[in-house]
Amino acid sequence: MEISYFSKIFANRQVEILSDYRFFSVLVPLVYFNNTSHLLFEIRSDNLRRQPNEICFPGGKIEKGESPKECALRETTEELNISSKKISIISELDYIITYSNFTLYSFLGEIKYSDVKEMKFNENEVKDCFLVPFEYFLNTDPIRHDIEILPKTPDEFPYHLIQNGKDYNWRKGKIPVYLYSYKDKVIWGLTARIIANMVRIIKDREKKKAMPD
Repeated sequence: MEISYFSKIFANRQVEILSDYRFFSVLVPLVYFNNTSHLLFEIRSDNLRRQPNEICFPGGKIEKGESPKECALRETTEELNISSKKISIISELDYIITYSNFTLYSFLGEIKYSDVKEMKFNENEVKDCFLVPFEYFLNTDPIRHDIEILPKTPDEFPYHLIQNGKDYNWRKGKIPVYLYSYKDKVIWGLTARIIANMVRIIKDREKKKAMPD
């Protein structure tokens, strides 16, 4: 087998993630009213198979040939019944690579309060929606717990073929879990992690502005 054989197969090949991997995207909607900015949240329908009744941002799985931004807009339109033309994207936010084989993209965007008041969300996916002033998150430290992610190997794993057998030192992971309590609502998980990161970015920026030249 000559080197040219490998060149024909691998040269100019588009690289991919070496895993059974999925990609999701959400919109982080800002709504301005009463002279301040609010975040818009959904409560997922009780009928959904995954994470029913949990609080989240509008979003979902990225379809083939679709960009993360296109997905965030499409999913928001499907869930809130608000036209993508009425959503103004401000910026892409930091993405999250999870321990459970998916990456979550997020986009900060504005929806007018007048459009939120008139929206009739998709009740098959959304149980309810509510607004939280962003200042609440700026002024409230979330509860944080770090969760260990531990490997679990099946009993039939061929331990006799690897160094140290059953005592092999598998790599472990750790993820931060944030929780915000607002009135009777608990905002947590990846949704809270996105918010906590936004707050960190804003506070870091304000600290730099306050520093003397």
